[in-house]
This record gives sequence, C-alpha cells and structure tokens, in this order.
Amino acid sequence: MKLSLGKKEESDVVQMLENVPMFASLDRKRLRSMAENFKERSYEPGEVIEREGDNAISFYLIVNGSVDIKKGNRRIAKLGRGQYFGEMALIEKQPRSATVIAREPTKCLLMTSWNFLAFLRTDPDLAIGVMKELARRLRETDQALSE
Repeated sequence: MKLSLGKKEESDVVQMLENVPMFASLDRKRLRSMAENFKERSYEPGEVIEREGDNAISFYLIVNGSVDIKKGNRRIAKLGRGQYFGEMALIEKQPRSATVIAREPTKCLLMTSWNFLAFLRTDPDLAIGVMKELARRLRETDQALSE
C-alpha cells in the first residue's frame, strides 16, 4: 500500500528527496510520484532496522531520529534526518553489508526494491545520480576503514 500523504507531508518528503544527492536531478513532479511509493515505519531506540547479511528489500529515508550503521561491532556511520541507507543492496541484490540500529525513536520512509528498481529503469538521470552517490560512499568507507 502506498504512503498516503497530505499536501504538507508530501511537500516535506519531496523536500527531503531533493536533498538526497541521487534524487537531486529529478523535477518535483517525479519526486512527488516517487514519494507516493514510500511506506512509513517507526523504530524504538536500540531496535535493529536491518541486519548485516539479511536480504535487502527496502531503501530507507530517515524522517526523524537517527541510526548507527555498524559493520561487525564497529560503528562506521551515524545518519539522521534527511539521510538514507539501503540503496547499495537494492541495486546489486546482495545481502545487507551492515547492521542499522535506531539510536533514538526514529521514523523512516521505506521504498521497496521493486519500486526503486522501476524508477531506476525508467529514469536515466536517477540511475546516474545513484552511481555518483555510490562512488562517493565507497570513497568515504574506504577512508574510514583505513583510519
């Protein structure tokens, strides 16, 4: 079932999507269409949202709260409002590469892999944005692991 958004909520989600680098090249009409394909989920502090090694079926956009991204027992990132995770596993159909844990009460919008891939297949600008963002994240991860 699609996310049912009022005008203000839709505008807030579209604004967050505009700030996601891989969506930045999309016009507002396309972003509104994308926003309708999200589902909302809430998580309690300490709750595991995704576990390293599990099958990936969703891309997440953090509406409020924050999460830790962990590889084994090592925290490799902290993400908060407007940030996202889950895009890598959706694209390559591999198990989750890290565990994601809510640090505080956290609300996320989720897009399933089949909806996400449908957008990638029909929008070359989105596909290019995803590639650029993956390259940026790979550089950051390499740098963090070498420290």
